[in-house]
Amino acid sequence: MYASSCLYETEAPEMPTSPATSSTTGSRPARTRILLADDHALVRRGVRLILDGEPDLLVVAEAGDGAEAIELARSEQPDLAILDIAMPRLTGLQAARELSKVMPELRILMLTMYDNEQYFFEALKSGASGYVLKSVADRDLVEACRAAMRDEPFLYPGAVTALIRNYLDRVREGGDVPARAITDREEEILKLVAEGHSSKEIADLLVISVKTVERHRANLLQKLGLRDRLELTRYAIRAGLIEP
Repeated sequence: MYASSCLYETEAPEMPTSPATSSTTGSRPARTRILLADDHALVRRGVRLILDGEPDLLVVAEAGDGAEAIELARSEQPDLAILDIAMPRLTGLQAARELSKVMPELRILMLTMYDNEQYFFEALKSGASGYVLKSVADRDLVEACRAAMRDEPFLYPGAVTALIRNYLDRVREGGDVPARAITDREEEILKLVAEGHSSKEIADLLVISVKTVERHRANLLQKLGLRDRLELTRYAIRAGLIEP
């Protein structure tokens, strides 16, 4: 995944020099507390410049992967989580699914370079209320944050018509939104296998037996029609679970 230049070349807007108005006066809105997760520090810096320049938004925590995002969400209790899709340990989609279960009041946005229908539907199923492309984050991200806090969905404008048309066509034909080929546990194991972990290491990380790992791996090969670790790794890259 490559960081979009618009994210780390953005300059921070000048903040007012006058003292902040006391919250008791009611003239200054409470700031939305944001958790930001992306495995590229430059992207996080650029996004933070965009968000912290707004009077109603404040980044309170940064994470470099999905697992750290879950830990920080539990400790910092943010109002909104902004998650990249492709991250180490746990992807943004995996983190979103877990956060939606353990923190149902948390709003979630996906910030991604992937203009991809499958990722979009996976994001919605994972509990995200918005999907923003990194290439236009400087234009869309602030409004997406505000929409999420209003309990409104947000999609990058250029995709709305195509996605709705595609969905309606599929429903008329008796189909459904794209189905996931593998389970959440199989996805976890696929990601770890593709990252080069041995069955013993995966078993230790997930607190399961080596036999269980091997069974899931065999199921993955059969379900996906693949032959070996190399093909599993290629599939994981195409699915956005790891970076090439």
